[in-house]
Amino acid sequence: MSAFTKIKAIKHSLSASESKLATFTLDSPNAVRDLSSQELANVVGVSQSSVVKFAQKLGYKGYPAFKLAVIDSLNKEAPNTQIHGKITLTDGFEQMADKLVASKISVLNETRNLNEMVAFERAVELIKNAKRVMICGVGGSALVCKDFAYKLQKLGINAVSEADGHIQLALAATFSESDVVVAISESGTTSEVANVVTEARHNHATVISITKYGHNMIADLAQVQLYSVAEEASLRLSSILARTAQELIIDMLFIALTQASRPGRKLLEKTNDVVSRFKMQRS
Repeated sequence: MSAFTKIKAIKHSLSASESKLATFTLDSPNAVRDLSSQELANVVGVSQSSVVKFAQKLGYKGYPAFKLAVIDSLNKEAPNTQIHGKITLTDGFEQMADKLVASKISVLNETRNLNEMVAFERAVELIKNAKRVMICGVGGSALVCKDFAYKLQKLGINAVSEADGHIQLALAATFSESDVVVAISESGTTSEVANVVTEARHNHATVISITKYGHNMIADLAQVQLYSVAEEASLRLSSILARTAQELIIDMLFIALTQASRPGRKLLEKTNDVVSRFKMQRS
């Protein structure tokens, strides 16, 4: 996972010292690769221990591992790409459209970089072998849940998505170790979804989370964590970018499941053929 992506994903939750280090790393990554931990501390104006803690908060064993990750990221991506286009009321249609497209592309790249292949592989295996799959979420995430359930059904997977939190909770109470819950929450703290996840874990069901990066209530309860880019509250645009990120995750899972299941591919071909024939009959 990219060091820059990690920093941007947790930047809102950093301490004052950590924020200084995050800003410096994103703005001057070439300098970081040439500095020792003490030199970086002196340049930024924090203690050396703050530098080490910052590296560890990002998931690295220490500063040397963090510096290697920065070097690796420098070879792959731009460090300080603006995620949100900051669309304003005075933007013309073309300017608004350009900003939105740029924002979506950035969010898609950020979300891709947040996730490790091994987590996707495990999620695919769990969903493919599950007796039942429930996808739960509320608000804008509920729309993504419904789309994912429909995609899984086309592969012959016994999947369900209910918008009502009480129904989700009731279904979770019937789940067992052979079942899987996919919990989708931009913040990772949605109480209705957290309740469903808690109940599912109580009944030994497996939980796959799709939340913002970092520690949060829902991801911490899940056995498999997948991450999507969360929008800053001040830049939020009706969850458009959040749904874009979440939809990338479910589409990647759907395609990987299609690749992994020959019976699923045959069913998908059958459903597509039925729909195509129906359309031809109507035209």
